[in-house]
Amino acid sequence: MKIVVADSNLIPHRPRLEAAVPSDTRLSWHDSFDEAALIEDLGDADVYVGGKFTPSMASAAERLRLVHVAGAGTDNIAFDTLTPDVLVANTFHHEKSIAEYVVAATVMLRRGFVAQDTALRQGVWATSVYDDRLTQSNSLQGARVGFVGFGHIGHATWTLFRAFGATGAAVTGRGNVDAPGAGLDWAADVSQLGRLLDESDVVVVSAPLDDRTRGMIGADELRALGRDGVLVNVGRGPLVQEQALFDALSSSTIAAAAIDVWYDYPGPDGRGTPSALPFSELPNILMTPHSSGVSQQTFVGRVDDIADNITRLTRGEQLRNVVAPAVGSKGSRA
Repeated sequence: MKIVVADSNLIPHRPRLEAAVPSDTRLSWHDSFDEAALIEDLGDADVYVGGKFTPSMASAAERLRLVHVAGAGTDNIAFDTLTPDVLVANTFHHEKSIAEYVVAATVMLRRGFVAQDTALRQGVWATSVYDDRLTQSNSLQGARVGFVGFGHIGHATWTLFRAFGATGAAVTGRGNVDAPGAGLDWAADVSQLGRLLDESDVVVVSAPLDDRTRGMIGADELRALGRDGVLVNVGRGPLVQEQALFDALSSSTIAAAAIDVWYDYPGPDGRGTPSALPFSELPNILMTPHSSGVSQQTFVGRVDDIADNITRLTRGEQLRNVVAPAVGSKGSRA
């Protein structure tokens, strides 16, 4: 069996993956996504491991049996060009790392630590202790956290927020969350999004991106979150309307935001602005480069899942985390 690997995040864990797959497996490693090089290599491949799979790659991969994404999102897989006998699988393990990010970012923004760091570098002690024009900040105890999407990320994040004494509520596409079982005050479908924003001090966005959810949070929703509200987006950038978010931060319609997922992404050189709008000029935003889930623990877990599915494929066993094309064309980090 031949496996083509084209996810640079797995390279640090190459020995672990090679040791875990069946001994007669051949792995062909690519340190970056080069479509032409991959097309040339895929002709005799049984498995492709990577986050992007194009129609041209599908045409070249005549023997392909499995496309395995080294993450949760499948929005860059050309499902329509795959034959029915080609399986697509994904993997998670990012939720605990993302949960750490969400809670850390929330604390930094609600307590004003980001602004205080900037001020103190200029000799200004920006706290109510030294400046009576400033108010005392709020801890997470008793804060209401609202979840837009409540999958792997939502559950892991809520576990940490609960430890701080926060309360929670959630809206999801299906509205089928067991609120009492999850320790939430309430849960509903997205028809209650406005209520969630209005009641919440912190809103965590981790819903999947599809035609129904694109732009689901706009100017009205951000106004409902209010001047003391903090928005954290770790799902996909376009879940929140770009201009509306910029305007809400610029006008202090909301207090702050932590954004890890963006509207524009860089090329292979890792250079490029994340938006056409000047978010970097705003003092009330924490900007990170889609890195909240990137940790050693995330990718060790993913390597183990991928190796396990490859082993199952060789044995003719049922694979785990198989994504059906009908529901997989717009993946998320959830």
